[in-house]
Amino acid sequence: MKLRGNAVVAQSGGPTAVINNSVCGVVQEWLKGEPPGKLYGALFGIRGVLEENLLDLGKQPPYIIEGLRYTPGAALGSSRYKLAREEDFARLLDAFRKHDIRYFFYIGGNDSMDTADRINRFADRVNYEIRVIGIPKTIDNDLPCTDHTPGYGSAAKFLAATVSETGLDLKGLVTSNRIVVLEAMGRNAGWLTAAAALAKREECDAPHLIYLPEVPFSKERFLEEVAENYREYRYVYIAASEGIRFDNGSYVYAGGEKDPFGHARLGGLADTLKEMIEEQLGVNVRGISLGTLQRAAAHFASRTDADEAYLVGAAAVKAAFRGETDIMITLLREESGGLYRCTSGTAVLSAVANVEKKVPAGWISPSGSYIQDIFLQYAHPLIEGEVNPVFRNGLPDFVHLQNFDLPELRRRLDRDVAGVTE
Repeated sequence: MKLRGNAVVAQSGGPTAVINNSVCGVVQEWLKGEPPGKLYGALFGIRGVLEENLLDLGKQPPYIIEGLRYTPGAALGSSRYKLAREEDFARLLDAFRKHDIRYFFYIGGNDSMDTADRINRFADRVNYEIRVIGIPKTIDNDLPCTDHTPGYGSAAKFLAATVSETGLDLKGLVTSNRIVVLEAMGRNAGWLTAAAALAKREECDAPHLIYLPEVPFSKERFLEEVAENYREYRYVYIAASEGIRFDNGSYVYAGGEKDPFGHARLGGLADTLKEMIEEQLGVNVRGISLGTLQRAAAHFASRTDADEAYLVGAAAVKAAFRGETDIMITLLREESGGLYRCTSGTAVLSAVANVEKKVPAGWISPSGSYIQDIFLQYAHPLIEGEVNPVFRNGLPDFVHLQNFDLPELRRRLDRDVAGVTE
C-alpha cells in the first residue's frame, strides 16, 4: 500500500517535553526497510512547507535522531500559522508537487488537526494524492477521541512535583506569606491544573483548593473557601487554571491580545487572585506562574509519556503505509488486573478538529473546588517512570538538528509577523 514519493513532518503550536519523541518515531519508522522516498522536516511548522524550508531528516546522524527522545522544545521549530486563504493552500500544493510530497505528518493539537483536515480536503478537491496523518500532542490533554494526549503526562508530573515542593516550602516557614496561588496552563479544560492533586498525600498537604475552567468561578465563594482553609491549616495552597471564567463567560483574567487563531492570550491570573485575597483577608499572598516550564521540563518527563509520544509517531507512518489518510492517531487505554497498558488507534480528523475534551463533571468535587479520586486513578499511570537524559558538565546534553540555520530562518520569518511562534 506504500505510495511512492516523499514525506514531510511538521510541528505546530506550543511544544511539550516529549514532542520530539514523536518526530523520532516518525523518522525511525520511515527509515525502516525500504522507504518510498525522502523524509523532510518542515522548519517552523506549516510555514516551513509554504516557504520550502525543508530539512532532509534521513541525512541526520542517527545519534541526533535518537537524542530527540530526551530533548525538549520543537526540534524542527514550531509556529501557529493559520492557513486562512485559498492562496495559502495553492502555495502549499505547489510545494507538495515541487518536492513530490505524498505523505504529510502534522504534530499538534486542536487547531493543528483542523489544519490537517482542511489540507486533506483541499487535496481531494484538486485530485492530488497525499496521505495526511495527524499526530496528537498537547499538555492541555483536551483532544477528543483519545484517552489522553502525549505531552500531558510529563506536564502533569512536573506540575504535581512543583506543588509538592513549593507546598512543603510554604508549610515549613513562619512568614507573612501563608497563601500561595499557582497558575497553571489550561484555557478551556482543567486537566493540567487537576494534576496538582497528585501531590497530596495527607489531608493537610498542598493543594487545598483547585479551580478549573469547567466550573464557573464565584469570587465570593472563592474567598470563603480560602478563609475556611486558612482557619483550619494556617496556610493555603491554591491551584487555578489560567482560563477560569465567571458565570457570564468572561475570563477572570485575560490580556487584550489574541493569537492567530483568535484565542485570547492568557497569563496573569495568579496576580488577579492574589489581589482578591489580600484585599479581602489582609494576608500576604505569593503568586506562582510556571509559564513555559510546564511544557519544557524534559529533565522531569514521564517515561510513560515519552514512550507513548514515540508510539504515536511510529504509528502514524505505519497507518500511512497501510493506505490510511485523514486520520489522527489516538491512544487507547487497556487495564487488566490493575496493570496499565496503552495501544494506538485512529480517529477521523473532522471528529477531532476544533473539539475540546473537558474534565468530566463527575470527576470534579461537588464543591467545584477540588477533584475526585477517579481523576487520580486516571492520571497516576500517565506520570510513571523517568526519562534519563545524557548529562554533560552536570546538565542535560540536549541535541540540535544539523544544518538548522536558525538566524537566517528567523530573519526570513520576521518579514511576515503573522503566525509566528506563540
